[in-house]
Amino acid sequence: MSVRTWFRRTGSLSLGWALVVLGLFMLVLPGPGLLGMFAGVALLARHYAWAEALLVPLEKKAVEAASYSVATIPRILVTVVGIVWIAAVGVVWLMSPTIPEFEILSVGFGPKLPGAGWPGALGWWFSDLIAVGILIYSIRRWR
Repeated sequence: MSVRTWFRRTGSLSLGWALVVLGLFMLVLPGPGLLGMFAGVALLARHYAWAEALLVPLEKKAVEAASYSVATIPRILVTVVGIVWIAAVGVVWLMSPTIPEFEILSVGFGPKLPGAGWPGALGWWFSDLIAVGILIYSIRRWR
């Protein structure tokens, strides 16, 4: 069995499930969680009918949202402000300021930010780079 044949089956299944699980974690940690889950489902759609059925409406909604978001200059500017905001949040995560201790649903937070330091900042900045890429692609495709 060649490496290419192995990856088509076992590798894409493993990577797909890993991306879905990592995407779930990134929903609550800094990182592109929804994008990771979407990429995982896209890989799993090659092997499972349920994943393909899930992917079709997700892809349609993603295209609608992307084309809507670049339809006017003010919408593009709001997106750029959001991208700058995410970059600034990454700087805050890198600086790791002390925060007050608090609880949400019996889960304690503080005195440090979850994932503070380089790992959290890189997650925010990676999400930011993805957002920039999607914005540029959307502008070129639908404007």
